[in-house]
Amino acid sequence: MRAQRAGVLGWMRVVAARSFIAVAGALPSLALAATAAISGVVIDASTHAPVPGATVTVGGVSQHTDANGAFSSTLAAPLVEARAPGYLRGQAASAGGAPVTIALTPFRPRAVYLSVYGVNNETLREGAVRLKESNGINALVIDMKGDRGLTPYPSAARDAIGATAQLTEHAPIRRDFAALVAQLHEQGFYLIARIVVFKDDPLASAHPELAVRDESGHVWRDREHLQWVDPSSHAVWAHNLDVAEEAARLGFDEVQFDYVRFPDASGLRFAEPNTQANRTAAIVGFLQAARARLAPYNVFVAADIFGYVCWNTDDTAIGQQLELLGGPLDYISPMLYPSGFTWGLPGCTKPTADPGQIVRRSLAEAKARTGLPGVRFRPWLQAFRDYAFDHREFGADEVRAQTDAADGADTDGWMLWNPRNHYDPAQLPH
Repeated sequence: MRAQRAGVLGWMRVVAARSFIAVAGALPSLALAATAAISGVVIDASTHAPVPGATVTVGGVSQHTDANGAFSSTLAAPLVEARAPGYLRGQAASAGGAPVTIALTPFRPRAVYLSVYGVNNETLREGAVRLKESNGINALVIDMKGDRGLTPYPSAARDAIGATAQLTEHAPIRRDFAALVAQLHEQGFYLIARIVVFKDDPLASAHPELAVRDESGHVWRDREHLQWVDPSSHAVWAHNLDVAEEAARLGFDEVQFDYVRFPDASGLRFAEPNTQANRTAAIVGFLQAARARLAPYNVFVAADIFGYVCWNTDDTAIGQQLELLGGPLDYISPMLYPSGFTWGLPGCTKPTADPGQIVRRSLAEAKARTGLPGVRFRPWLQAFRDYAFDHREFGADEVRAQTDAADGADTDGWMLWNPRNHYDPAQLPH
């Protein structure tokens, strides 16, 4: 979603060095070879059937299980970790050269979103937590770098690059954020760290050489008057991966990248020519770099995409080519808000009147085009008032139609978006 100034290269070297030291100190003997291979199998904890294609991490290096769920490694590590779509992460101790069995627990998230403000506001956060008992909500998507570049915790990565946004009473910072993550885990929540990538007003202000520009060479701003940074810039990649690594260290189960795309506006200038090939190379390249950077932490990697990306055969002029996303990602998360389908679908000119159809048909299209199973998708669903058609409130019927459609497609659960973080138990599935 070239040359950088010496100052940018300087902070990149500093951040890279700090990241290497931190990782090396946190992980056990990454480069030491074992005298005997570690081997084992990954199985389903409920059925005891093997889990083929699971990601297994030994000594910070990842591989996939074979058709029988088996793996082997020559690296030394006290723990072997594993993950697979549709399951919680798992691990097992490796000792004495005995084969290792890792049993993964099946799990499908039913999530709601909490913004930078929402997660640190006790009333909003506790309202979301109570949904576990009333509605079976078992996951939270939490902004770790939100739409305006704010973080809910003290970010060393943001400080290092000079992009720490001005905090206000409406976006407080929590210095014991790791303790909050641990508390939410103890309460039984699967935690997803949302990171807004290329829409980053504070970073563009701190480093104008990274900002997206218009045809006249002026810094471009979107409809919210916010700046974006160049998706082709490896300096921008490195910074966002530093933020992602902070989320992994804090204990999140999954890192989800949002705004991992080029701006949806014409006439913009980037470091590379604005062609489809360059756009898709930038987006896929960033996601591949993210998967490699996060490999030692055994966290799931996900990305949000426009709903129409499920239908458009090109990259939608933003670098999101559906068929290219399955490789670097564990989960693809299309934003299937009926209000976002401005032009409808063939045979469906008023999406808000049939929200289940939008979700059902979009997921079917995505699965058919990619050949991926439903469990590789986890859609965003609409839990806010319509803004494009009849301005109806999305209540229990509309939300339930969407969640039923997602469940019917055998997805890895679903996520409900409400920008104000208000979730009425009476309006949600039970």
